[in-house]
Amino acid sequence: MPRMEKFSRLTIPVKLLKPPERLVIMQVSRIRLHKKKLGVLSPLEMDVLTTLWKRQDGMRVRDIYSALKNKRKVALTSVAVILDRLYEKKIVKRGIETGRGGEHYIYSCRISQKDFEKSVIDKTVNKLIENFGPIAVNYFNERFSKKSG
Repeated sequence: MPRMEKFSRLTIPVKLLKPPERLVIMQVSRIRLHKKKLGVLSPLEMDVLTTLWKRQDGMRVRDIYSALKNKRKVALTSVAVILDRLYEKKIVKRGIETGRGGEHYIYSCRISQKDFEKSVIDKTVNKLIENFGPIAVNYFNERFSKKSG
């Protein structure tokens, strides 16, 4: 007889299932890379970084905002918050410049785009190996031996 669960005013029969005794093959259609553990950034963080990578000498918050506002709907304060988060993550560095209107932060990238992309791939592969163990390693061996051979 099924167990009964109560949700508010509704009573629903719930059938208890035994764990499967055979191997179930899952197809992963989407991997969520936005987890902080993987070091992948939000779309706005990526847009800000892409803008900074284009200019090596550094940019003020307002300059980054001006470059982004034509591409997406974004507020100046959002850009400032994102830059502060990127600074805390040690992805960008900032200096202080005195100019008209007082002092301003000047932001520039600590890491090149190529090095950043390598670190994301490295963290992602390590996470896959951590979660799937020898299966992931065997898959990579098979996959890359087909490409090179």
